[in-house]
Amino acid sequence: MKRTVLLALAGLLVMSLAAFTGCRGDGEFPSRNITMISPWAAGGGTDAVARALASAAERELGVNIIVENRTGGGGAVGHAAIRNARPDGYTVGIFTFEINSIPQQGLIDFTWEDYDPLMLVNAEAAALTVHINAPFNTVQEFVDFARQNPGAITIGNSAPGSVWHIAAGLFADQTGIQVNHVPFEGAAPAVIALAGGHIQAVAVSLGEVRSQLDAGNVKVLGVMDTQRSEMFPDVPTFIEQGFDVVMETWRGLALPRGVDPEIRETLERAFTTAMHSQFFQDQMRNLNLVPTFMAAEPFREFLGENKDAITRTMVSLGMIME
Repeated sequence: MKRTVLLALAGLLVMSLAAFTGCRGDGEFPSRNITMISPWAAGGGTDAVARALASAAERELGVNIIVENRTGGGGAVGHAAIRNARPDGYTVGIFTFEINSIPQQGLIDFTWEDYDPLMLVNAEAAALTVHINAPFNTVQEFVDFARQNPGAITIGNSAPGSVWHIAAGLFADQTGIQVNHVPFEGAAPAVIALAGGHIQAVAVSLGEVRSQLDAGNVKVLGVMDTQRSEMFPDVPTFIEQGFDVVMETWRGLALPRGVDPEIRETLERAFTTAMHSQFFQDQMRNLNLVPTFMAAEPFREFLGENKDAITRTMVSLGMIME
C-alpha cells in the first residue's frame, strides 16, 4: 500500500513538473517551451511582431513560446544567436531586413542563406516623423528647412545600415539635403529620443510612432509608400507630396539550418495557421502593424532579390563600396 501511494505521488510530481516547465510529456515535438529570438529592443516593431506571433502560435503548438531580445551590433548579435542555436526546433527567430544589409558592412560573416526561412510575417513602410513643435508640417517644408540649415537636423535610426538608416539616407540623397544620422539599438529608443526633443526626426514605421503620436508628442509628415496606410489614412505619401521615395522594412520567421524536416513542417504548419488566425490578425491591427504572409519558397526568392536591391541602394548612398 505504501509503495502504491509513493508511486502515485511520484506520478503527480512528474505531471506537476511537466506543467510547470511547459512540457507536454507525450514524447512528441514540441515537448517543452520554445524560444523565439528577436534581434531588436523591446517596444519596437520587431518585438511587437514577435510577441503577437508567439502568442498566436502557442495556441497551435500547446507550449509556451518565450521571446528573448538579443540586441547589439545593429542586429548582428540577435541574428547570430538565431543562426548559432541548436537546430532542434526549440529555437526560432524573427529575422529582419538587416540580414540583407549588415553582411555588406562586414558586421557578420553570414547571410540569409545560412538560415532555413519559414515565412514572411510583416512589411511596413518608413514614415518621416518629427517632434510636435518642429517648424515644419509637410515633407516639402522639412526639405526647405534642411536646405536652409544644412546639417542642423538629426534623424534617429535603429542602427547604422539598418532599414531606417537606409530610408533616411535615401530620402536625403534624393532631395539633396544634409542631415545627421543618429544610431540607436532599435526604433523604440529612437522614438523616445524624438519625443523627448533630443533629435529632430525619425524615419521608422507608423506603428512604431503610434503611442507617441496618440500622446501628442510627435507628428507624421509622410509615409514612404505607394499608397496611404489603411490604419493612418490621414497621412499622405511622399509621392503625393512630390517626392518619389519608397522604402519598407520586412520581418520573417527563420530556423537555424539543419532542423529535422518533420519538426520544421510542424513549426511551419503551426506558425502559418497562427498567422492566419483571427487572434493574430486582431493583435496586429491593435498594434497598427500589417500582417504580410509569404510561404517558404517564394520567401526565399524574395530574400535573394531583396539582398540585391538593398546592396544597390547602399552603394548608391555611399554606405558601402562595390
